[in-house]
Amino acid sequence: MAADDPSTTVNFTVSSGDLSLSAPVSANLGSGAPGTAISGAIGVVTVTDDRALAFASWTATAAETDFTNGASTIPATNANYDPGSITTTGTITATGTPVTLSHTATPVVTGTEGVGDNTATWNPTVTVNVPAGAIGGTYTGTLTQSVA
Repeated sequence: MAADDPSTTVNFTVSSGDLSLSAPVSANLGSGAPGTAISGAIGVVTVTDDRALAFASWTATAAETDFTNGASTIPATNANYDPGSITTTGTITATGTPVTLSHTATPVVTGTEGVGDNTATWNPTVTVNVPAGAIGGTYTGTLTQSVA
C-alpha cells in the first residue's frame, strides 16, 4: 500500500433477538384403567435462543395444574415429565432432568455454555399415575412450560 492510498472503515451490527419456548397447544395421553400409569409423548418443545450472547444460559421449566373431570381430581404430583433426548443446533449444552410435576415451575432442561444463536428441541413424555380409586371420565390439566 502506498502512503496516499485511501482507507475505508467498515462496520456492521450483529442483531440479537429473544429467548423463547414453543410447545404444542394440546396433547392426548390416551386411556387406562384406575391403578395404572397413562403415558405419552406430548409433542416437540423447542427453546430458541436468538440473543447472540457470548456466554448464554437458560432454564426451561414445567408446572402442572391438577387434572379434573368435573367430578373428580387427580393431583398434579401424580404426573411425571421426562424430557428424553435433546437435539441442539448452534453451540449449547442442554441437559434434561426427569421430574415429578407440581403447581410450582420446576427445571426440566437447562442450557449452558451457549455461544451465539442456538436451539434445543425435545419431545417430553408425561406419565400420569392414576389412583386405584379414580372415577372414570376424561381428565384435563394444564401443563405450563416456560424458559428464562
